Amino acid sequence: MTNETTTLTIGIPIYPGIDPLDVVAPYEIFSTMAQEVADQCTVNVLVMAETVNPVPCRFGMPLVPGTTFDAVAALDVLWVPGGSVQALHELMKGGPYLDALRRWSEGARFVTSVCEGAMLLAAAGLLDGYHATTHWAFLPCFDRFGKIIPVGGTDDRWPRFVVDPPEPAPGALGTRVTGAGISAGLDEALQLVLMLFGREVAEQVQISIQYFPDPPVNARLEPAQSCPLLPAAPAS
Repeated sequence: MTNETTTLTIGIPIYPGIDPLDVVAPYEIFSTMAQEVADQCTVNVLVMAETVNPVPCRFGMPLVPGTTFDAVAALDVLWVPGGSVQALHELMKGGPYLDALRRWSEGARFVTSVCEGAMLLAAAGLLDGYHATTHWAFLPCFDRFGKIIPVGGTDDRWPRFVVDPPEPAPGALGTRVTGAGISAGLDEALQLVLMLFGREVAEQVQISIQYFPDPPVNARLEPAQSCPLLPAAPAS
């Protein structure tokens, strides 16, 4: 962050059918970051929806948004979560959600997604010309968007996140950060903390949430051969 910056607004727009960890993981990390930098910057972490009514997640758990799309004029960081195939199918047709993504992206320093949220950025035209990744099963779906450069799924490359441009200039607008499937949002959000406030703050956040992953199993990913999206969902 520059010395002149005293506020930072991070927005997570939600919708029925979202993956819950795609929302609560970054919310936890960004809110912890806000506490760490409170003496130098006010960080507002907003969970937004079309209305303030509870929004059901993919597995039924409701999330209550704190504000509406219309009430948020601009964001410094836009974080787009993934969700169910049916939810993506409906949103990718166009409408208020994609319109809001386009509006917020215009002045955002970071335009980001995790998991299948990349499909929503893609449908809004916001990944055209960028390197991007997504949940391993949805990587073939990038073929529907001819101007996106997919990263992952070949030569045993499974990045947890992709930053494009890789080394954005301080204060530059429009950097894309796309995350792989669901749990990758933890790594991706921590990377954003690193880029926003530096290594010391990122390490304090890591310690605070005790994020030192050591899974008890070590399965192997295989490249997906087809796109799970429903065929009738067009980009708009």
